[in-house]
Amino acid sequence: MLRISKMTDYATVILAHLADEGAGLKTAVELAESSRVGVATVSKVLKELQRAGLVTSIRGSHGGYALGRAADSISAADIIDAVEGPVGLTECVTHPGQCGLEGSCRVGHSWQRVNGAIRRALAAVSLTQLTGRDATSLALADLAIPLGARPGLRVRS
Repeated sequence: MLRISKMTDYATVILAHLADEGAGLKTAVELAESSRVGVATVSKVLKELQRAGLVTSIRGSHGGYALGRAADSISAADIIDAVEGPVGLTECVTHPGQCGLEGSCRVGHSWQRVNGAIRRALAAVSLTQLTGRDATSLALADLAIPLGARPGLRVRS
C-alpha cells in the first residue's frame, strides 16, 4: 500500500495552520493547540520543514514560525520530500545500481515511469489546494497522466 507517514500528515496539517490568512507568526505551542498534535511532535516536524525551507523561524519573545514561501508555491511533493525524502516506489528508483536484479529486470523502467507520474501529480498539488482555500477545484481527473498508448487502456475521470 502506498501511504504517507503520520509525520508527513502532521507536517501538512501544521503547514495548513500556518497558511491561514492573517496567521502571522505562530509558536510551536500555538500550532500544537490548534492542530491537536503534541508539542514535541510539532517541534520535530517544524525543524524538518525549516531545514527544507518550507517554514522560517524568528527567535525571541515575539518569535515563532511562518511559511517560508507562499502556500501556492509549496507542493505536496515538497512536503513529502521534506519529511520522508523523495518518492521512490522501488529500490531502482531510489537507489539506482543497488538492486541485484537491475541488470536482468524487465519491469524496472515501467516502475520508474509510474514513479515519475506519481511525482508529477504530487508536484501539481499546492498547499493552497490541499487546504481547500484555492478556488480551483482539485479533481482526480486533473491529475490523470496518460500511461501510454496501449489499446484498451484508458484513464477515466
